[in-house]
Amino acid sequence: MGRLGDFFSGEIGRRRVWLFFQLATLIYVIPLILADYPYIDDNWRSLSAGTDWVGQGRLFTELFYNALTFSDAAPNIFPLPLLIASLAMTFALTSLTFHYYPQPTLSCCMVVLPLWYNPFFLQNLSYQYDGPTNALSLVAVIYAITFRHPSRILQWLVPAFLIALGLGLYQVSINVFLGLCCLELLRGANDKWAWPQWCELIGWKLAQVVLGGLIYSVTAYPYMDQTRVLFLNWAAAPWLQLEINIGRVLEKVALLFHGGFAWVFAVLLLCAIAGSVQLARNVVARQDTALRRVLMGLACVLSVPTVIFLVSGAVLFFRDFNEGARTLMGFAVLLVLLFYLSHLALARIHERLTLLLVVPLLAMLSLSYAYGRVLSVQNTFASSALFSLGHDIASHRQLREAKRIYMSVSYSDHWLVEAAGSFKQMPVLHYLLNINFYMLAENLPKAGITNVVAERERRNATLMGYQGYPPLVDNKFYSLYLLGDYGFIVMKEPTPIATLAW
Repeated sequence: MGRLGDFFSGEIGRRRVWLFFQLATLIYVIPLILADYPYIDDNWRSLSAGTDWVGQGRLFTELFYNALTFSDAAPNIFPLPLLIASLAMTFALTSLTFHYYPQPTLSCCMVVLPLWYNPFFLQNLSYQYDGPTNALSLVAVIYAITFRHPSRILQWLVPAFLIALGLGLYQVSINVFLGLCCLELLRGANDKWAWPQWCELIGWKLAQVVLGGLIYSVTAYPYMDQTRVLFLNWAAAPWLQLEINIGRVLEKVALLFHGGFAWVFAVLLLCAIAGSVQLARNVVARQDTALRRVLMGLACVLSVPTVIFLVSGAVLFFRDFNEGARTLMGFAVLLVLLFYLSHLALARIHERLTLLLVVPLLAMLSLSYAYGRVLSVQNTFASSALFSLGHDIASHRQLREAKRIYMSVSYSDHWLVEAAGSFKQMPVLHYLLNINFYMLAENLPKAGITNVVAERERRNATLMGYQGYPPLVDNKFYSLYLLGDYGFIVMKEPTPIATLAW
C-alpha cells in the first residue's frame, strides 16, 4: 500500500511523465479515430486532395501536409497526422510539467493536461485535416514558453520562431501563448521570484511576441486573403459589436456547465479561489518594498480577467466573427489556471488530495467519448442520406443526365434524431458537432454523382422557382425537381425532436 501511495503522490521521473501523457493523449482522441467521420471541410479536401490554407494565413499547415504526403497537395492520410500531433503534444506537455514542477508528482501532470483535454478543442480535433495542425500550433506555443538556453540571442529568437510557427499553423493559438504568459506571472509571484527576475520575464515575453509577429508578417501573412483580417467597423458602434460577440461566447461556454459538469466545475472554482488566497498571501509575505508588492499583486489580479478574455481573445475584434468552438482554444489555459490554483490549495491540506483533480479530467474524458458516439451517429446518418439521395438521382435518367443539379442550403437542428438524448443531457455536444445540414454537395461524388453543386449564385431558386411543378422524387427528407436540363434538391424541415413520440 505504501508503494502504491508513493506512485500516486511521490515524485515520478521524466520517463513516467512521458508515458502518462502518451497514454492520456491517445485515450482522449480514440473516439474521434474510431468515428472516422469526414468533418465539413474534410469532404472537399479529401475529394480533391486540396489545400487552400495559404489564403487563410496558414502557410505552415500547407507545408506540413506537402511534406507528410510527399506531394504538392494533401491526400487524406488520416489518422496518421493526428497520431503525430498526439505524440508531439506528449513531448510538449512533458516539457511544460517539468517547467512548472522540477520534481513533479502525478497530480502535477494533471495540472497541464487540460491543454489537451479542453472540451471545446474537440471541435478542432474533429477536422481530419485541420485538427492535427491545430494541435501542432499548440505544441509550438507551449515550447515557446518552456524553451530555455544560456544564450540570450537564442532565448529571444527560438521562442519567437515558435510563435510564428504557431501562428502559421493556426492563428488562434496566440491566445494560448498569451494565457500561458499570464500563468507565468502568477507562478513567478507564488514561487517568490526576485523582482528583477519577474520583471525580466515580462520583458522577454513582450519581445518574443513582437518578434514572432514580425516573422509571421513576412512569411505567412502576406499570402492571406485580406477580407479575413477586417476588424470591427469602428464607425458603427464598435463597443456594442464587441459586447454582442462576448455575449455569444459566454452563451456557448455556458452550454458546458450542465448537470454534473456544473457541480464539478463549481467545486474546482472554489478550490481555485482558495489557491488564489494562498498565492496572495505569498505575495504579501515577500521581502520586498510595498510598491513592488502592490505592483506584483495588481499584475496577478489583472492576469485572471486577461486569461478569461483570452478564451476567445483577438477573434472578438474581427468583423468576420466566428463563434465556433474551434476558436475557444484559450479555454484550455483558463482550465490550467483553475487546476494550478486548486493544486496549490489542495497540496497545502494534504499532498494526496491533489489527486482529486482527476475528477474534472474524467468528466472531460467522458465528454470526449460521448462526442465520439455522436460523431459515429452522424457518420451513420450521413452515409444513409448519401445512399438515399445518390440512389434517387442515379435511378432517374433525367436527373443523372441533367447538366447541373442545384442543392439548396437548408439548415435545421432536428436532423440527428438518434442523438437527441445526448444533446438534452449534454447541450454542449450540439455546439461541438456544429452540423445542422442534411447533406453537402461535396459528398455526392462518393456515390458517383458528379453533377450536384451547392446553390450560390442561384440562391433561393430552389425555394421560389418551381411552385406548381410536380416533384420527380418526393420523400420524407427532400424533394427532387427537374426543370429542363437542370435539377433542384429541396430539403424538407425535419420533425422537431421535442415533438417526437417515443
